[in-house]
Amino acid sequence: MRSSDTLRGAALMAAAAAIFALEAVVLRYLSARGVPVGVQLFARTAGQLLWVLPIMLAMGPRVFRTQRLPMHLARGASSLTCWGLYYLSLTMLDLATATALSFTAVMITAVLAGPVLGERVGAWRWAAAVIGFAGIVLMLRPGGGADPLGAVVAIASAVAWCGITLTSRSLTHTDMTATIMAWVGLTTFLGALPVAILTWKPMALADAAVLAAIALVTPSLIWLTTEALRIGEASAIAPLQYLRLPVLALAGWLVWGEAPDAWSWVGTAAILAGALLVTVMEARRR
Repeated sequence: MRSSDTLRGAALMAAAAAIFALEAVVLRYLSARGVPVGVQLFARTAGQLLWVLPIMLAMGPRVFRTQRLPMHLARGASSLTCWGLYYLSLTMLDLATATALSFTAVMITAVLAGPVLGERVGAWRWAAAVIGFAGIVLMLRPGGGADPLGAVVAIASAVAWCGITLTSRSLTHTDMTATIMAWVGLTTFLGALPVAILTWKPMALADAAVLAAIALVTPSLIWLTTEALRIGEASAIAPLQYLRLPVLALAGWLVWGEAPDAWSWVGTAAILAGALLVTVMEARRR
């Protein structure tokens, strides 16, 4: 593989990390402006549906043909739960803590892939899980300052992310990518619609414009990440997705004056180390 390909892949993965960070900052801003999380979630699903709409129109009804409808519904429910809880955690925790806890999804998935998908759970996966768990304990120790309920919400979001990953791995063995994307776009949109109706509040035109813009931009994360891993060396490219942690920590400090204490940073570093271990070893194995 040429070094130029790895550089291009690194640029795409860094762009994905930047968009992830931008999304968190914008959602925190919109929440402070009184835009309900349910409305933000609906906007996100609407943006996702718009991205897959061309595929749905080109392929017609056959894009939805599947023998595994329950699995598609489970993936949609996991996506909706993950996004909703992640958005909620951003209103309850400082940006650095919410982001670090979201990384636990990588370690939880690595361990659950054994009993759920029959994959071999090696020593390095267990080591990563232990390191990450130790980081959680440090971050959420008594007197640490993190909102316990917010932490539960963030970790629940990470568990739901595992549902996305595991169902996606299973579905790719039998269904086209277009079918998977079409079902997740439709199910999340329909699932978020009643939530948006129940939580709707009038918002300023400027806030609506910001919400629409971020909803249209964030679905590009899937394309950016996939392309980055396709053209670049995976073990070198994949860790760049964690760049959003220092970016969001800096944004939280500059904009909202958030400053986790020293032990919280040690816990954050442990979670990041566990996630990096899983990411790099998985990339090398594949």
